Amino acid sequence: MNELCTKTATQLAGMIRAGDISSREAVDAHLERIEEVNGYVNAVTLTLTDAAQAAAEAADNAGEADRARPFHGVPFTIKENIDLLGTPTTDGLPVKAEAMPARNAPIVERMLHAGAIPLGRTNMPELGARLDTDNPLRGRTRNPWNGGLTPGGSSGGEGAAIATGMSPFGLGNDIGGSVRNPAYCCGIASLKPSIGRLPYVLSIEPVDLGLPMALLSDGPMARSAADLRQGLAVMAGRHIEDPQSIDAPLTGPLPNPLTAALVTEVPGCALPDATVKAIRQAGAVLADQGWRVEEAEPPELERVTEIWGKIVTGIVDDATQEIVQPRVHDYLQRLEGYLEPESMPVNEAHAERRRLRRLWSAFLTRHAVAIGPTWTTLPWPIDADLDSNAGVKLMIDTIRFITPGNLLGIPAVALPTGVDGGLATGVQIYADLYREDLCLLAAAEIERRCPAPTPIDPVRT
Repeated sequence: MNELCTKTATQLAGMIRAGDISSREAVDAHLERIEEVNGYVNAVTLTLTDAAQAAAEAADNAGEADRARPFHGVPFTIKENIDLLGTPTTDGLPVKAEAMPARNAPIVERMLHAGAIPLGRTNMPELGARLDTDNPLRGRTRNPWNGGLTPGGSSGGEGAAIATGMSPFGLGNDIGGSVRNPAYCCGIASLKPSIGRLPYVLSIEPVDLGLPMALLSDGPMARSAADLRQGLAVMAGRHIEDPQSIDAPLTGPLPNPLTAALVTEVPGCALPDATVKAIRQAGAVLADQGWRVEEAEPPELERVTEIWGKIVTGIVDDATQEIVQPRVHDYLQRLEGYLEPESMPVNEAHAERRRLRRLWSAFLTRHAVAIGPTWTTLPWPIDADLDSNAGVKLMIDTIRFITPGNLLGIPAVALPTGVDGGLATGVQIYADLYREDLCLLAAAEIERRCPAPTPIDPVRT
C-alpha cells in the first residue's frame, strides 16, 4: 500500500504541517486505498471523493494559523450513526437510507474545526445492536484478518477501515464495547471516554434514547495512543444540547508510585492463552518502566454485567420489528429475555450502579490502571451471535470485561499488542473517572514495545 496509508493521523498532520507532503496527497492515497481493498472488506459505505479532494486543496492553500491546527489536512471517517451534514445517518437501516441530519454532530464539528477532512462513512449493524457488522442496507463488513470471523461491532466498519489503511482515524460510539470490540477484532486502538467527556447529540428523532444514554459515549478509533489522545483533546468538552456533557481537565496528578492491576481471570470465562499472554506482556513492559504491577481481581464483575443488562434492556419495542431483519429482531428479543429486565426495578438497578461505581473507584485508586482482556474470547465466526441456542450467552460472555466501562462510565483504551495464531491480540486498560490520561499513559508505554500490527492487506478467504 502507499506509505502514507501506514502513517498515523498525528504523523500525517506533522508531515503536512512541515510541508513534507500535501493534504491532497494524503487524501488521494487513502481514496486509492479504498478503491483497492474496500470492494472486499466493505467497511466504507460512502466515499466523499469530490468533497474530500476539494477540502484538501483548500487545506493546502490555507494560511499559517490554519495549518497549525492539530488535524489540519488529515482525512478521517465517520460511523453511519453519527451526524455528518450532506450524508445520511442510517443506523444501518434501509428505512433510514435517506435520513439526512440537520447539522453535524458536535464531535464532527470539532474535528472539522481542528482541520480534519471527512473521507467517508463506515458500516455498522442494524441499530448498532450486535457485536458483528452486517445489515441489509450496506451488507457485511469482513474482518481483515479472516473474513469468516466477525470484525466486531457496532463500529465494525471503522475498525476494518483503519486496520486496512483506508483511514488513519475514525469516530465511533460505545454502549456495550462498540469502539473497543472492533479494535480488538481488527487490531487497532480505541478509546471509550468517561461518560460525559464527549458530547452526544443527535439531530434526527429520537434525539433522546432514555436511560441507556447514561451508558453511551462516542469515541475515537486509530492506530496509536497519540492519535487517541489528540482526538480526545479536540472533541472533549461541554455542549449545551447534551446535559450530561462536562468540561473537565484532561490530565491529573500522577500517582506515586504508578501501579497496574493485571486481570487474568474473569468469572465464568476461560480466557484464551493468547489473551493472558498479552496481558502479562503488557504488565512486564510497565514493570520495566518502573510501574508496580500485580495480579488483582476487580470488584463484582458478574454483578457489573448483570446491572449493565438491566439498564440497556427495554430498547426493543413493537416498532423495532418493522425496521430490522426478522433474525435480528428475534435475537434482540432473546437477549432481553436472557437479561430479564422485569426482575429488578429501575431505581434498584441505578442504586446498584452507584454502589458498584464506589467499589471500582476505590479499586482504581489503589491501582492507577487495570489491564485485562478486551474480549474474553477470540473473534468468533460471523453470525455466531444470532444462533438461537448459544448466541446470546456467547455475546454476554464475550463482553464481561467490556461492561464496566459502560455501566460505571469509566474510561477504557483497547490496545493491540501483536499477532498470535494469525489474529490480532490486545489488552484493555481501565482507569478511574476522567483519568483518560492514565489509560493513555499506560497505552503509550506498552505501545512502544508492542506496536500496532496494522495496517495490513486483508486476508482474502
